[in-house]
Amino acid sequence: MVSAWNFSRKNRTSPDKKAVIIGLDGVPCSLLRAYLEQGVMPRLAEMTAAGMLLPLRSSLPEVSSVAWSSFMTGKNPGEHNIFGFMEIDRHTYEYQFPNFSSLKASPFWESLDFPTVACNIPQTYPARPMNGVLISGFISLDLQKAVYPARVYEYLKQLDYRLDVRTNLAAKEPEAFVDDLFYTFGKRIEAIKHLFDTEDWRIFIGAITETDRLHHFFFNHALGGKYQEIFLKFYRQLDEFLGEMFRRAQKEQSLFLTCSDHGFSRIESEVYANHYLEEKGLLKISGAPGLTGIAQESRAFCLDPARVYIHRQGKYARGSVAEADYEALRHEIKQMFESLSYNGNKVVKRVFFKEEIFSGPYLDNAPDLYILAMPGFDMKAGLNKSVTFGLSHFTGAHTYEDAHIYISGAVSDIPEQPCIDNIAALISNYLVNG
Repeated sequence: MVSAWNFSRKNRTSPDKKAVIIGLDGVPCSLLRAYLEQGVMPRLAEMTAAGMLLPLRSSLPEVSSVAWSSFMTGKNPGEHNIFGFMEIDRHTYEYQFPNFSSLKASPFWESLDFPTVACNIPQTYPARPMNGVLISGFISLDLQKAVYPARVYEYLKQLDYRLDVRTNLAAKEPEAFVDDLFYTFGKRIEAIKHLFDTEDWRIFIGAITETDRLHHFFFNHALGGKYQEIFLKFYRQLDEFLGEMFRRAQKEQSLFLTCSDHGFSRIESEVYANHYLEEKGLLKISGAPGLTGIAQESRAFCLDPARVYIHRQGKYARGSVAEADYEALRHEIKQMFESLSYNGNKVVKRVFFKEEIFSGPYLDNAPDLYILAMPGFDMKAGLNKSVTFGLSHFTGAHTYEDAHIYISGAVSDIPEQPCIDNIAALISNYLVNG
């Protein structure tokens, strides 16, 4: 395994070393290999002849906010404090939304203090000063607050740069969604190329979000179906972009790396964990919106995607579970979810206690249990559902396994089963040690 790296600026550096990282949100290794076999991505085929395309494990939870935080810091959520897109206020039970200021570990480029361009990485909003350029990824609320320094905002505004695709179009206006997806993708590529050519950097990171958006709504057409041509058109354009960035990196004598934050699978069914807890008598919700309606007698609740929290006395304002009952309840819930089945198929691959997957000073903020679903099942908190299983407009779900990493050039100490939180050390070791 890659050992933890001391990012001290006093370390010997290799001033000629540069690194280019292209993030491809939600792109599975298996899909890339399928498209390579079909001849859809000839430039990636050329790249793999000069490098390595490997499966990559995501973070747990396998969602973008957590995974990209682990990518940035090389830490697990117990160290960087991002466990999901939303949290709960322990006193009011209102939702809270962590942002870049909630991240408790430093991104590797800040620790190294090398000039860096970081474009469109999720969980980096609002942008903050750094040695270089930062354009925040989703969820960003305001373009001006998503950009550092301010001069870059003026360029993006003139470009008509988009922070994200208009996903609200996907269910009812799929053609308009696809048009917006390609438009946003084009502007993203244009901005990335411009920053590559005009800014000073030793570390260049550009992330593509449109892959994830396409997969969520149309992944069942990736290898066949009504919208397969949209997939093929998109991935051919993506292949051209990757080939061009690879050539640019070669001219700069840079290491070139692509990675995804999680994989994807087709959805057989969504699974609504809070309804299941209600069905088992462990959760009661009144008419109040969201989780503010959690009744005092509730013993557990779930936050997306599958984070189960014990409603403990002393931790939550209306907590009901005594410390003496905590472990027995955790085991009961673990057995409940492990026994869950759908049409005779096992739904849950594994239920983790928090100490099994998280460590660090923010362990108390972690879910008490985390449910990892089998491929084909999309675990959701699912408040106000009348059933445990159902389907929506989504056709693709995140997976912990089957993300990807592509590496060109000589990089040592690559783990046999690389994980997204290994990447910060891989890049830093390369830049510092050569």
